[in-house]
Amino acid sequence: EFSGIYGVPRGGLCLAVALSHKLKINLITKPIKNSLIVDDVYETGITLNTFKDIEGAMFFVLVSKIKPTWWNTVHLYEKSEWIVFPWENTLNFQSDCNKYIKKRGLS
Repeated sequence: EFSGIYGVPRGGLCLAVALSHKLKINLITKPIKNSLIVDDVYETGITLNTFKDIEGAMFFVLVSKIKPTWWNTVHLYEKSEWIVFPWENTLNFQSDCNKYIKKRGLS
């Protein structure tokens, strides 16, 4: 049993709310012992690695851009694919994509 479900802001929060309703698990504001920690996409590891040592925590990622080692994922994508989730503003996806590319020095 999980002590709660935590969604990594921003995209993980939408997923956590949906799973909280479906699985009848309390939504929590910070990850704690035995919690389910969810995120929408795993790409660099920076975000989830900060939670890796929480005792009993389990991780779920909707989409992973690298092969899973210590978390569970639904689907693997190529690293270069840009993903627009249903909860994102599709009108801003090009701007978000450009910021992402610039931030990571991919241009």
